[in-house]
Amino acid sequence: MLQPVNSLDPQAMAAVTPIKPFSPEETRWILDHLQHPAVFLNMTQGWPVLHWTAQHLSGCLQDRLIRFRLGRREATNAPLFETQCSYIEATVTELLRWTQHQTDVGSFSEYPCSEYWAYADYKYITTLFHDQPSMFEDVKWSEFGFEGRDGKESTLWIGTKGANTPCHLDTYGCNLVLQVQGRKRWHLFSPEDSAKLYPTRIPYEESSVFSQVHVLHPDLRKFPQFQGARAHTVTLEPGQVLYVPRHWWHYVESIDPITVSVNSWIELEPEVDDAARVSEAVTRTVVCAMKSAPSGDNADAWLNPTEEEKLSHEENMQYLNLAVSAQRKRGPDPRATQPAKRDLCGRLKLRGDGVKVPASVRLPFGRHLIPVKSQEDEPGKTVPEDSSCDAAVSPEEDGSAGAKEKHTCGADLTQFSSCDLAADRGNNQGSGPSLITTNDLLDCLVHPDIMSRVTELLLERHGGGHL
Repeated sequence: MLQPVNSLDPQAMAAVTPIKPFSPEETRWILDHLQHPAVFLNMTQGWPVLHWTAQHLSGCLQDRLIRFRLGRREATNAPLFETQCSYIEATVTELLRWTQHQTDVGSFSEYPCSEYWAYADYKYITTLFHDQPSMFEDVKWSEFGFEGRDGKESTLWIGTKGANTPCHLDTYGCNLVLQVQGRKRWHLFSPEDSAKLYPTRIPYEESSVFSQVHVLHPDLRKFPQFQGARAHTVTLEPGQVLYVPRHWWHYVESIDPITVSVNSWIELEPEVDDAARVSEAVTRTVVCAMKSAPSGDNADAWLNPTEEEKLSHEENMQYLNLAVSAQRKRGPDPRATQPAKRDLCGRLKLRGDGVKVPASVRLPFGRHLIPVKSQEDEPGKTVPEDSSCDAAVSPEEDGSAGAKEKHTCGADLTQFSSCDLAADRGNNQGSGPSLITTNDLLDCLVHPDIMSRVTELLLERHGGGHL
């Protein structure tokens, strides 16, 4: 006869409920003080979502069509942006057959698996499983200190080997990523390296700033400052959770035949994300206005496929005014001297990266919490010749004068690499200076540092005089 659960001894209870290295409150405190990427181990035992392999999901989704992004496997030193990919509608079952070189693969039949990778990215779990809401509870972010947070606030990613996300930073919040199946390799760069990553808003996507550099195979003639950037690289394995702090650049690539991961973007304190929304509204207004103007150099695909539609100037200005109004209603900025608060839904919010953690704070790094380090942080570690980290050469390793120059985000605006890009292109072509394009101009006008200052001025004049 089975015993009731409440009469089991402690050892039996441990078998039913795995003991986690950190409690939800401890994990929340760690996240609030982490300022660099880190990996949590042994925190997801017992999470039902760990059974969400592609095979399992194919049974759950059955004949439901989802959108896949396909990219060609080819050597190039330019990023493959989402505007340059192909897109099809297919089932997860067809994806699995395609990777196994079987027949009956639907729309995948036009794309040889040996020549293409496929990625179902940014799939909101609430949309995929709207008729199976019980699956939301399989994701337990509440154990990371975010009460009530589960699959409803998460997205699903299913990819094949080589599937990747172009290097970018997210302007809002921070990121928690759970690896479910297969492995993904993350290449992360500090916000301090932003100038060296040559930021661009083309293609335009709200809340995403892309890098013009292919971080695995950089064109150092066109982007010489990149050799001074420091890559923080980690291979995320099933069951592990990666924390990506605010404004950390990241390039992500699937390195196993099939990968599945689940992530959740975590809101930051209102004074951080509200200001970012104003900046994003300004950026969108400027980009849409300039790229919508009739011009011979505006024929490119500048709007990312994740954006549903191009808004009119009137709609963009309405959005901007709403963002400024929200910032105005928030009241005086308490800055980051107060502990984390809860939003109206009771969820804990993280502080922004403007908060400096006291040197006396000691985080519990060890076998359950691993910091993601750069090659410079690990002098005894060698990098294989085929490693993607060889693109990140430190100034000390490279004897060129350009590599020894220190450029940081927020430096003298005349040193912004994006503003030099048009001249660089002309010189590299060997046919004299080329004409400045609309995209070249936008790379300067909506550069993140420029937008930060514009937002400050706008809020000083129209937002109550505070940030």
